[in-house]
Amino acid sequence: MGGIANQQHAIPIIDFGPLLQDDCTHENFATIGKEIYEAFKDFGFAYIKNHSVPQNVVDEAFQWSQRFFALPQSEKDKVPHPREGWYHRGYSGIGREKVSQMVFDEEGIANQRKKPDFKESYEMGAEGKLRNIWPADDVIPGFRDFFTQFYEICYSMELQLLRAIAVGMGLKEDFFTNYHKTKQNQIRLLHYPPAEEELLATGKLESISAHTDFGTLTMLFQDQVGGLEVEDIHEKGKFNPAPYIPGTMVVNIGDLLMRWSNDVLRSTLHHVRTPPADEPLKEGEPRMTRERYSIPYFVGPDIDSTIDCIPGCWGPERPKKYEPINSSEYLDMRLNATY
Repeated sequence: MGGIANQQHAIPIIDFGPLLQDDCTHENFATIGKEIYEAFKDFGFAYIKNHSVPQNVVDEAFQWSQRFFALPQSEKDKVPHPREGWYHRGYSGIGREKVSQMVFDEEGIANQRKKPDFKESYEMGAEGKLRNIWPADDVIPGFRDFFTQFYEICYSMELQLLRAIAVGMGLKEDFFTNYHKTKQNQIRLLHYPPAEEELLATGKLESISAHTDFGTLTMLFQDQVGGLEVEDIHEKGKFNPAPYIPGTMVVNIGDLLMRWSNDVLRSTLHHVRTPPADEPLKEGEPRMTRERYSIPYFVGPDIDSTIDCIPGCWGPERPKKYEPINSSEYLDMRLNATY
């Protein structure tokens, strides 16, 4: 049985290992699936240990990310994110993106952008509706091949998670996997360069502002720097650290799973507050934050999916809070407000 931390406000740590064994039983799935379900219900987040993405592969992914962001700016600018927000591929420089939370009008978006997100990113995903925008092989040889394989490794883990969540919710094991057959997912490489700590502390800059994720769920790999903070479900506006824990991925639900569950599960606000650097300061120089990298793998339903409330999550005493929505239309709406 997976162990769950008992500290108040501590995101549970769940052992996924038994589900990956040849002798895994339905009871294993039910027990661990229930733990994941309860963690999502209470926190919107869970740490998953003993998952199926090998640590050496995760380490290599961070090495490739560091190599990409270390390229000359002129090379990164050759693979730009298109102007359209919904075309979520390619490189975005510092200040290009501004994550917002349910702000869609032009004036509101403009106000949000007065405090830019101090990060750069690179997006890649399924080769279908959108084509990836890869750097040339002679610029960073092996980059495309590695992340093509990494995508498949993460997809395999995604399916295991979706099965466990379904069983934990009392649904058929394949309920969610039936909506995730065409791999409409996205890998995002994120780099937070050192910034003046005072600018972040006074709100003149943000690493990444408070937001919920858009899709079904997110599998996040953090580096040792940390900085992720999650809103406390008991105290709105209070954010608790979700530190780096070796050998784990952080998994959180997105808006579409919240809609699916009719708010039985809630997507939770989270942001990044990059910690300050430890090295001694030279006289007269501003205190800087540490350099940070992270790699989220965003899980989304097939583009033709209609997201409607799951049976058992609504009824006469719990009416539906959301109208059915096409998953692709919802994701495009959120992304268009971001760029």
